[in-house]
Amino acid sequence: MKQPTALGVWAPLVTLWIVWGSTYLGLSEVVKSMPPLIATGSRYFVASLCLGIGVLIFRGVAPFRITRRELFSGAIMGLGIISIWAAALALGQRYVPGGIAALIGASIPLWIVLFRLLNGDRPSRLTGAGVMIGIAGIVMMLLPGGIVSVNGAAPGAVLFWCFAILMGCISWAFFSWRAKSFAVPANSLVTATLQMLMAGVALMAVGILIGERIEFGSYLSVSVIGWVWLVIASIIGYSAFTFLIARAPISLVSTFPYVNPVVAVLLGWLVLAEPLSRSILIGLTVVLGGVVLVVKGERA
Repeated sequence: MKQPTALGVWAPLVTLWIVWGSTYLGLSEVVKSMPPLIATGSRYFVASLCLGIGVLIFRGVAPFRITRRELFSGAIMGLGIISIWAAALALGQRYVPGGIAALIGASIPLWIVLFRLLNGDRPSRLTGAGVMIGIAGIVMMLLPGGIVSVNGAAPGAVLFWCFAILMGCISWAFFSWRAKSFAVPANSLVTATLQMLMAGVALMAVGILIGERIEFGSYLSVSVIGWVWLVIASIIGYSAFTFLIARAPISLVSTFPYVNPVVAVLLGWLVLAEPLSRSILIGLTVVLGGVVLVVKGERA
């Protein structure tokens, strides 16, 4: 596989930072009136159809001629990377604030480094230091006031769903770490299409099984707008992620959980006029410092 240029890595990486950072706000609005699993599943399902049609129009059917092994691997990765994490996040954000959910997501690089260590890989000292500093920065930025539940949820419910989101993050980290050992289609957009399709179908099926129903008349307009943005963000963000995961160092790709909360906080300030406190500004600076260390540590 041809290695991308520096611009070929940085353009999708920065895109991933910004686009996925905006999804926490979007999902918080979506779950206010839409059934969480059906809304999330349909988000990925529609995104996969749009992306697949785009590939067909511009590249024809050739990229979709894949082996059974590639089909199976794409299905497993779609379920492991997207479904478990997306289900926990969608259900959890009914009780857990988006900022706290983003903070939990910031543990993904730490789990990836742990999996590397267990496999005998030794990340550089700069990579390890960057991971720890990035986590510390997120804590500084988002935890000074503690966890304030959504809609007055009981502390037990908040704790349970925080743990569920954490389990989803571990699943994402494990399958991302194992990504290079899976046989995937040569075209990264086909890989993204396949994984989002499998995840979307699985999430919608589970949603229907647990009793979720589609009731269009009850959806808030802001929820619908949020859902549309999540579809767009899925197409852009997951295409960038699948491209990077096959071509860039995993620790560099996994910097997105550090930057996503920063983007979420800044969007809250711009869109919702939320104040930027001193702790947020200090934490933001520390996070960026951690990312710089990871980038330097993985440069080789």
